[in-house]
Amino acid sequence: MLLADISLGELLLVALEIFFFVIWIWILITILTDLFRDHQLSGWAKAAWVLFLVVIPFLTSLIYLIARGNGMRDRTIKAQADAKKHFDEYVQKQAHTSPADELHKLNDLKEKGALSAEEFDTAKAKLLA
Repeated sequence: MLLADISLGELLLVALEIFFFVIWIWILITILTDLFRDHQLSGWAKAAWVLFLVVIPFLTSLIYLIARGNGMRDRTIKAQADAKKHFDEYVQKQAHTSPADELHKLNDLKEKGALSAEEFDTAKAKLLA
């Protein structure tokens, strides 16, 4: 039987190898994503990085992470902020609500007594900020 020939130690080693292989692929995808997200880098420089990632992947990825790590963080934060901004704009567009509509709703709640004057002023200031 094939399963009887594999010991627990070998099975754990295979699981560890698969884990590190998945991490390695994840790192390469992250580096390539960051490389093509950077619009300040020329096409030739991007091609050189990709060539070196293919030829000597371990050394090149370590050099890339050390040399451009801070830039990677900044570009990722900027991309996430842009995505959030676009999503918020989309939601606002789909909801068809404007600040004037929100103020009207707040005023209705205040008139019904659901909001106090302080809560109304706080919400209004937050909405107009």
